[in-house]
Amino acid sequence: MNRSVYVITPSSQSGKSIVSLGLMQMLQRNTSNVGYFKPLIEDENEKDNHIETILKHFKINMEYHDAYAFSRRELTEYQNQGRINDVYDGIIKKYKSLEEKFDFVLVEGSDFNEEGSIFEVDFNGSLAKSLGIPVLLVIKDTFETVAELVNHVTVEVNSFLQKDINVIGVFVSRCTKNTVDAQKKIVNRLHNDKIQVSVIPNNEELGKPTVKEIAQYLHAHVLFGADKMDAIAKNSIIGGMQLANYLPRILEDCVSIIPGDRADLIVGSMLANVSHNYPNVAGIVLTGGFLPERSIIKLIDGPQKPIPIMAVNTGTFETASKVANIKPKITSDNLYKIKLSINLFESSVDTEALSERIVSVKTENLTPRMFQYNMIVNAKKAQKHIVLPEGNDERIIVAASQLAKDKIVYLTILGDPEKVRDKVSRLGLYWDEERIKIVNPLDSVNYEDYSNTLFELRKSKGLDITSAKDLMLDVSYYGTMMVYKGHADGMVSGAAHTTAHTIKPALQFVKTKPGFNTVSSVFFMLLDDRVLVYGDCAIVPNPSAEQLAEIAISSADSAKTFGITTPKVALLSYSSGASGTGEDVEKVRTATAIVKEKRPDILSEGPIQYDAAVDASVGKSKMPDSPVAGQANVLIFPDLNTGNNTYKAVQRETGALAVGPMLQGLNKPINDLSRGATIEDIYNTVIITAIQSTNN
Repeated sequence: MNRSVYVITPSSQSGKSIVSLGLMQMLQRNTSNVGYFKPLIEDENEKDNHIETILKHFKINMEYHDAYAFSRRELTEYQNQGRINDVYDGIIKKYKSLEEKFDFVLVEGSDFNEEGSIFEVDFNGSLAKSLGIPVLLVIKDTFETVAELVNHVTVEVNSFLQKDINVIGVFVSRCTKNTVDAQKKIVNRLHNDKIQVSVIPNNEELGKPTVKEIAQYLHAHVLFGADKMDAIAKNSIIGGMQLANYLPRILEDCVSIIPGDRADLIVGSMLANVSHNYPNVAGIVLTGGFLPERSIIKLIDGPQKPIPIMAVNTGTFETASKVANIKPKITSDNLYKIKLSINLFESSVDTEALSERIVSVKTENLTPRMFQYNMIVNAKKAQKHIVLPEGNDERIIVAASQLAKDKIVYLTILGDPEKVRDKVSRLGLYWDEERIKIVNPLDSVNYEDYSNTLFELRKSKGLDITSAKDLMLDVSYYGTMMVYKGHADGMVSGAAHTTAHTIKPALQFVKTKPGFNTVSSVFFMLLDDRVLVYGDCAIVPNPSAEQLAEIAISSADSAKTFGITTPKVALLSYSSGASGTGEDVEKVRTATAIVKEKRPDILSEGPIQYDAAVDASVGKSKMPDSPVAGQANVLIFPDLNTGNNTYKAVQRETGALAVGPMLQGLNKPINDLSRGATIEDIYNTVIITAIQSTNN
């Protein structure tokens, strides 16, 4: 079941607040424990009005500071520093904490100060995509004809869909046209039954400020009528003429802006309010810094409660201009506007259908940012101990420093303690002696025990004790023995050693898992909008059908361990289904049959071509009855040549992050680095190893 929805608007003053209020009312009707999150606010020094309104009115059990992540100023600073990824990480962290606390989270996109903020629209869309949350679009009607409105809505919706953002609903707000007709035409134009279209008619009252908002905006001094400030000011008029000419110009529920020394107009406005022959005056703004004379004040302050009267120092024209520029808000203390908004929403939207649509959205896709976040969170929770044998490599030392600083794992680095500490000092690195131990195998208290253990394990293969002691001076053997003995949960090596050197000790005495004979590898390919698992791209040159089946099963299990809840495995070939023949195709076909027999719980398909595996339209065309075609998230290559080149091609041409390789099939996690590994590669591989160890 889907547990969140993201409300986004591409324009200012769109009616997004009305939609959010209506949604929250709808959600609380079905789920009592609903949270609220607004990733970006206007100003960190001034409380966001809408957050306060939502939290207070719906009595949501959360603190104000938990309801947002960054201010607009902070976002700009991070962006200018080239640290936008830190913003995404911070938002994901806050969102996930709410997700743990609440059964459902309503996420609301940022407001707009200016029209046409392309970055802001893209930012909110990208956030929704990164969080894996379906989107509800709020689009304001500012058009003269229905045709123009339909065209605009179609363009806006398609711009989101083209970016693979999951739009499930559209609200056309402030609509001044025939709403039934507009809705019908938009539905016909979109031609997408996955998107629910709702049209909310314009309500003039919601677009007008209250007298209180006017007073606050003008920084006015309220003289009278403080208890009537919630009245809506539907109009404003300027009073500068004689009373006889002023009275006919009074409009219903208007705010009258008049010079403070015009006692006649003040009294005339009050009398108009009690007369059946004139419209109601919502409030009076006295300009120029003038206050009524004492006798007039005495007259106003009678037994009948006066209308709101406030005073400002600015002139009449300037004051009127300011009032005209007020952007009305719905505040927590204005119950009338809140109820009006909710009623308007519920009378315009099929809430039952919308509620069902929201909760039934499938959110199986694991987004790259969420994958990375989950990796760090899960590794932190596990607090595993990882050994890094290559302590002479600066990359290892820098990565270890960062891992300790982030408090993700405990580490043992193999090497000369003095030399390692010299490098730490020279590089100016953070160092935590509680989290990082430096061990020289020869000086270790475990050296004799490890040597004897290796001798016992390998004496049947002709290994003598002297050779065992020599081997235990090899950091790969020592590190692997730490894992074997349970003194470390996993090992990461290969930055300065070959793959063969790294995994040879593991094959000799850690060995493969029961039921497995093949050690293989996977890369987690973090593409723009999804995470794919590629196997095998690093270990097995030309696997047999049986080995290929093992790789597929191991890869599916690895995918599940790392958050891909429903692995869909595609065993790749140069043909799809029964269309091709040949030795290579038959090998894949046989491997697929083995997977289906051994693990019927795994969704698998093969032989299948890459495009048919990942592209929905191609998959439907070539293999319409397949549960995997067009939806595959685990790709198994027929040989190492194909797999290694494909992952590197995808990585280079798309900018995808390749996390791995991660070895699979061993009893305990031993992972191999490329000798060209970056500090980030080492950091990620240690995290992967820590997570792996939780499932051993």
